[in-house]
Amino acid sequence: MIEAHSHSKALRPILESSNILITGGAGFLGSHLAELLVARGNHVYCLDNFHTGRVANLSKLQFTNRLSVVQHDVRDELPDSLPAFSEIYNLACPASPVHYQADPVATAMTNCQGAWNVLRRAERDGARVFHASTSEIYGDPEIHPQPEHYWGNVNSVGPRSCYDEGKRFAETLFTDFGKTRGVAVRIVRIFNTYGPRMQPDDGRVVSNFIIQALLGQPLTMYGDGQQTRSFCYVDDLIRGFDLLMRSELADSPVNIGNPGEFTMEELASLVLEITGSRSPVVRLPLPVDDPKRRKPDISKAKDLLGWKPEISLREGLIRTIEYFDRELRKQPAMTISAAE
Repeated sequence: MIEAHSHSKALRPILESSNILITGGAGFLGSHLAELLVARGNHVYCLDNFHTGRVANLSKLQFTNRLSVVQHDVRDELPDSLPAFSEIYNLACPASPVHYQADPVATAMTNCQGAWNVLRRAERDGARVFHASTSEIYGDPEIHPQPEHYWGNVNSVGPRSCYDEGKRFAETLFTDFGKTRGVAVRIVRIFNTYGPRMQPDDGRVVSNFIIQALLGQPLTMYGDGQQTRSFCYVDDLIRGFDLLMRSELADSPVNIGNPGEFTMEELASLVLEITGSRSPVVRLPLPVDDPKRRKPDISKAKDLLGWKPEISLREGLIRTIEYFDRELRKQPAMTISAAE
């Protein structure tokens, strides 16, 4: 179970016995966040349209009386039947290219209409509201590493723009709504995150490499393998979520990610080493607008939140590989044909 560490930064007290809403609550990140909040005695409402979320992600909470799962699309006004909330976490949106490009209009509208519906509900309830943005707002960055004050290098009409520009617009809406309506807003920019409950077929490089290695399939690598990413283990990320939501000093947005930078070749080698797989590596053309480098500047997170990642890539991969190994034993016919 994830638990936030105590430190001297200005944090409001941990909420207990409150109603808390997580949009996208049955997803990879939402389910881990739900476990943390339920463990504190809160009643968590996980709102999800199950496009990428899964009820199975919440299985550890199935016997608690502090979880309610609500099937609903955040693009529609939030149900009046829900209670008033003390906090709202807006995590609803497909986060991998395979899924967000499948219906780009729906992705763009989830980011804009979904943000509007969440903000109106936060204003009505007097709730503090948290928005999950992304490092993708930096596009293919010309500044390295990426600090929060960097405006980014994004193609507004490219195949990734439904997500990149959707998240950029949502940041604008959250910021302006917060300033003009008096709603307490927190915005996190998430860098590549991995761990148990990632969807095996979502096109992300960590899950794809792991599953391909475990199945003895070729590891699909795009480009020359020298493009980089910085991988944050899910427990570290959720701890950062909690600290940002509770911070009384928050100057949103805040990067949360692991500044350790690895090439795709290094990641593939590490996955092959840990799994003991002899899978070959095959190379495919680099996708359009795929960022060449990605690394967070986490100075603000350190200064404002006292946060930094604690789980190394090797340790995180070991945990994630163990998870996928168990999952594959349940459904051994799985195949993966593409990577991030």
